[in-house]
Amino acid sequence: MLTTTLQNKVIQVRDLGLIDYQTAWDEQERIFADTVARKVANRGLSPDEQQPTPNYLLFCEHPHVYTLGKSGHEAHLLANDEFLKQIGATYHRINRGGDITYHGPGQLVGYPILDLDNFFTDIHRYMRLLEEAIILTLTDYGIVAGRIAGLTGVWLDDEAGPRKICAMGVKASRWVTMHGFALNVNTDLRYFDHIVPCGIADKAVTSMQQELGYVVPLPDVAERVQTHLIELFEMKMER
Repeated sequence: MLTTTLQNKVIQVRDLGLIDYQTAWDEQERIFADTVARKVANRGLSPDEQQPTPNYLLFCEHPHVYTLGKSGHEAHLLANDEFLKQIGATYHRINRGGDITYHGPGQLVGYPILDLDNFFTDIHRYMRLLEEAIILTLTDYGIVAGRIAGLTGVWLDDEAGPRKICAMGVKASRWVTMHGFALNVNTDLRYFDHIVPCGIADKAVTSMQQELGYVVPLPDVAERVQTHLIELFEMKMER
């Protein structure tokens, strides 16, 4: 196991704005590789020589894009290349867990790149805390959300039926994480019609705008998610 004696609970938060999916993925991979390399280097050093590993939280929006996780099925993309061009969308097979999902304008995407050795080494707990941060954020807006047994992400489940509002998919290696969550804030839900979202055919998708009936400022939502994540993980903001 690659561990470091030092524990760094400081997080650097960056807003990447509206950014091409591949560009954001490349940036994630760069930070991820640098963090793993530092862990490997620390392995052969004494505690006073080790360098703490960093933690990042990247926020962004993406242009219309569909991404398929390594355990997903390509048949869950219901559109061909020509139709994707017509609707202005791209498609990527990627290295996170999970099936197919959609990212687009009006959706808050968060990529926590954390060394879990700085916090706890438990992927199940990590996923539940990501979900909890979103649940608490939705509660701030008066939206009652929660989990559905056996399914990842955050859901609404009331008389209108179960519907997903936040998808999640992560990769972790040597306890370093990447990828993350996608919260539908003011998302154009029509784009979900062209996939089987997360491989689940019998449940709907929703957004904060759909539930509340008004456009929700994305920076405000990001700030609330950030606050809840910092509290749940007992982090400190970089100053």
